[in-house]
Amino acid sequence: MNRFFCADNSRLAGEDIIGSASNHQTYILVECPPPWKYDTFSSKWVPNNLKDLVQEVKRAKLPIRFLLIANNHSHKKDETTLLIYQKKEGITNGFRRQEFTLEKIEYVALFVRKWLRGKYGDYELKTTPKRDILVCTDGNHDKCCARYGNPLYFHGTNMISDFNLHTVRLWRSSHFGGHRFAPTMIDLPEGRYYGRVDQESFYSILTRTGNIQCMNEVYRGWGILPSPMQVLERELMLRYGWDWFNNKVAARILEESPDGDSIKAELVVEQPYGDIHSYLAKIVKEETQTVQLKSSCNAKQESVFVKYAVAGFWVTSKTAISHIA
Repeated sequence: MNRFFCADNSRLAGEDIIGSASNHQTYILVECPPPWKYDTFSSKWVPNNLKDLVQEVKRAKLPIRFLLIANNHSHKKDETTLLIYQKKEGITNGFRRQEFTLEKIEYVALFVRKWLRGKYGDYELKTTPKRDILVCTDGNHDKCCARYGNPLYFHGTNMISDFNLHTVRLWRSSHFGGHRFAPTMIDLPEGRYYGRVDQESFYSILTRTGNIQCMNEVYRGWGILPSPMQVLERELMLRYGWDWFNNKVAARILEESPDGDSIKAELVVEQPYGDIHSYLAKIVKEETQTVQLKSSCNAKQESVFVKYAVAGFWVTSKTAISHIA
């Protein structure tokens, strides 16, 4: 019996999880009861037309991530929830959410094809703002996701109910990467990724209270930023506290050394009251933090995971938004 658990191995190696958030332009989340297969869209309840669409999108290399989601009521429902999150342009705080209810999962592929052409009729639900938190429980993809994801989903569901957090919905999710950081989760519409989440840090993430330093342990990064810049964003978050989550950002890499060891980057930050700060930073490969280990429980060999650190950053401007063209 294989008793190797990639999540335990990563913790033991002291791997820093920042910079591991995926960057996607669009998430398409389809409600579908588990169990899910390793090849997610070959699962029992996934119709062939949806499987074909996912393959077409993959072949076309469109920046779209399809995921299956479910909650405790999915088996009992007569309709299918479809959530589409699109990254906002410019200075942004995350993704634009659209929610649709379809009569059957068989209708999802046809609907998404129309949506991709900008045509979806009157299906969109006019709902109040919600946070959709996805917890990977996909044990058929990696056993750590079931071992650690299922307890987090169970306790998280009870916590949301106990504290009457009506605008938060918790979903089981198919695999979205980073199983060695299990339990992993995505917080939408912001698109922030977390890993190694326990009940205490889950409550802090939900309520944005408690010791902000917990982000050193559980924050994988903001999925709207390039991986190296996720390190800079965490450093600013730790400096400014929970108020940081109210900001909008725009990022760009200005220079990169030929070997990729050094990056000069700019993060523009817009605060709620209109001021804009521009941070210039030097981000470098951190050899002492770079690790070599198995990326999953089933990996045949180890991989090298390069880590970055902020060598220094400077505030280059502070301007009222009314003065920005």
